[in-house]
Amino acid sequence: EVQLVESGGGLVQAGGSLKLACAASGPEFDQYTTIAWFRQAPGKEREAVSCISPSDGSTYYLDSVKGRFAISSDNARKTGYLQMDSLTPEDTATYYCAALAWGSSCRRKIYVNTYYGQGTQVTVSS
Repeated sequence: EVQLVESGGGLVQAGGSLKLACAASGPEFDQYTTIAWFRQAPGKEREAVSCISPSDGSTYYLDSVKGRFAISSDNARKTGYLQMDSLTPEDTATYYCAALAWGSSCRRKIYVNTYYGQGTQVTVSS
């Protein structure tokens, strides 16, 4: 089992920044190879925003956030981060941290044995 706790969401004006954090724990966490951030806006499907493989640092970004968001991880602290800059109202959503097992590919939308956190709300006002 894996536990994920997000923090850092909130209300920000368009053009502003937020940094989300995801603290991971649980006896099985070391078996998971990818940390990801998903988001879901009302009436829309959940989508992977960014993913990172801590073992080699490889990353994935949704096209609409490239150049604005940056994902990182602190392996020693088992914590993942998502720095979000130049936010727009279209970024408004509930953001979920996720742990993905081996075999997952964010680029191909393949998510294996996924654990999600409880989510944190990000609201961007115009």
